[in-house]
Amino acid sequence: MKKIGGILLIFCLSMCVILVNGCGKRNSPMKTDSILIAEVNQVISHWHGNAAKSDHAAYIGAMASGGIYIGTDANEYWTTKEFSAWSKPYFEQKNGWNLVSINRHIYLGTNRETAWFDELLDTSMGLCRGSGVLQKIDGRWQICQYVLSPTMPNELTNEVKRLKAQADSLLIQELRTVSDK
Repeated sequence: MKKIGGILLIFCLSMCVILVNGCGKRNSPMKTDSILIAEVNQVISHWHGNAAKSDHAAYIGAMASGGIYIGTDANEYWTTKEFSAWSKPYFEQKNGWNLVSINRHIYLGTNRETAWFDELLDTSMGLCRGSGVLQKIDGRWQICQYVLSPTMPNELTNEVKRLKAQADSLLIQELRTVSDK
């Protein structure tokens, strides 16, 4: 009886090891966080590079179909489809934009299929900040949201506020009217 109990115990322990570790070879080992971050970094860098080369198909192709692009103007809030239509004429005229990352931070969500980032960019508008969210969709990282904003030194806030006061006032009034309906 002890022999059967011992065999049963060895069998149960073996099954536990198989269930925990899986059986047979694994098709693909789990990627480390640093590899996933490198993948995300490459997607963002290629995305900016495709804008500089005016490669519209590759540029828009990096965005999720339900993605959002938020530009520097308060009215610039586009779906991927809307942003594609708006940007295409610029790309066709070879007038893409060159956003060169100076400093980028990338973070992974706990599911390791969501990443977000922020970056400082050297642009034709001067120093800007970009931030965004990527998701792994159908096995590839896609940009779901991107926000581009000019940076502003704190000591220039009052001057900038004065320069845009009239435009801000009109837009705030318009937005409040729309939201009241």
